Amino acid sequence: MEQQTMEKAKKIILFDGVCNLCNSSIQFVIQRDKKDQFRYATLQSTLGQRLLSERKIDTGKVDSIILIEPGLAYYTKSDAALQIGKHLRGYGLLSSLLLWIPAPIRNIVYDFVARNRYQWYGKKEHCMVPTPELKSKFLD
Repeated sequence: MEQQTMEKAKKIILFDGVCNLCNSSIQFVIQRDKKDQFRYATLQSTLGQRLLSERKIDTGKVDSIILIEPGLAYYTKSDAALQIGKHLRGYGLLSSLLLWIPAPIRNIVYDFVARNRYQWYGKKEHCMVPTPELKSKFLD
């Protein structure tokens, strides 16, 4: 499938490819994405950088996880995490309920974790390389 078509057909999760917490989160999503709704790219990749630039997203302010619904919207910080959760089996109701909490309050917790993620969970030298079985889910 051509990348442009794939982008329109699937939601895209951009993530920090060297962050252990982010990589674990992506594995969590892949295991629960029973409807195959998501595709993945690292923030560090050429495609990730292009998607960020097109949307004028400042990685100085948002540098962990971003959800893009091509042609519709993009979400950052806790909004991204909860929008992703809404599409995962067993997490839809909880994510929908948590979205009722105002974003500035949710993002206090999100930003605290994001700021400390390397210290708490570690960091890889290089971005994750998907297994052959998962390669088709990654856009770069």
